[in-house]
Amino acid sequence: MPYLKLHTSQTIEAQAESKILTALSQGVAEILGKSENYVMIALESGKPMRFAGDSAPCAYVELKSLGLPEDQTSRFSSSLCRLIEAETGVSQARIYIEFASPARQMWGWNGQTF
Repeated sequence: MPYLKLHTSQTIEAQAESKILTALSQGVAEILGKSENYVMIALESGKPMRFAGDSAPCAYVELKSLGLPEDQTSRFSSSLCRLIEAETGVSQARIYIEFASPARQMWGWNGQTF
């Protein structure tokens, strides 16, 4: 159910991608209190991006999950920013996160919806 997509201008070497994907997968499961069996992570690095008028490393993150509690997004943001900074070197001040909680009937898996 949880899906995190990380777009970053930071170039991530191929040998580091697996480590980062693993850390993000485990981190998202822990942060949301959900089984990692359902977590999906996507990483797009080395993308041309600008933030605050310059091209220093930055990131845009999408986190989608069924039943994402709106009153917890501040805590999720703090945890995700720390994790992404630790794994990619992108400063927390240069990370935007979009949270989304789709309706169960709008999320498909295994030939059905939730």
